Amino acid sequence: MPRSTVETVFDAPRDIVYRLFTERESVSPHLPVTVKLVKAGDPATGVGAQYALGLGKVAITEETTALVPGERMEYKIVKGAPVKRHVGIITFADTTAGGTRVVYTMESEPSLPVPAPVLEFGLRQLINQFLGGVRKALK
Repeated sequence: MPRSTVETVFDAPRDIVYRLFTERESVSPHLPVTVKLVKAGDPATGVGAQYALGLGKVAITEETTALVPGERMEYKIVKGAPVKRHVGIITFADTTAGGTRVVYTMESEPSLPVPAPVLEFGLRQLINQFLGGVRKALK
């Protein structure tokens, strides 16, 4: 299954960075697409939250499938994309300089025939757009 991983460091505390990733609407003003909460997750864990990402009525829906506070977030696409399976896994760790190391991985199995290198490039671009939005939100 095509996969892409991007690792970066944010010059901000882990709790702030984690919140920007898990409360996805907060980054929406800094992205080329709109992110909107369409279904709240479990009040205690946040798991099950669904977000629409797109422009107008054209959107994909992501669902949060796992959260380890301050350490890990996982989600899958549940609607709107031609994929059999698509998951995102984001991990968070402190750096010695007081920042946050983020490792963001996307894996996708398309429903349509797409060459793996093309899909991997596309996944990397999506990751970098979201990372750029978080970086702007931190300013």
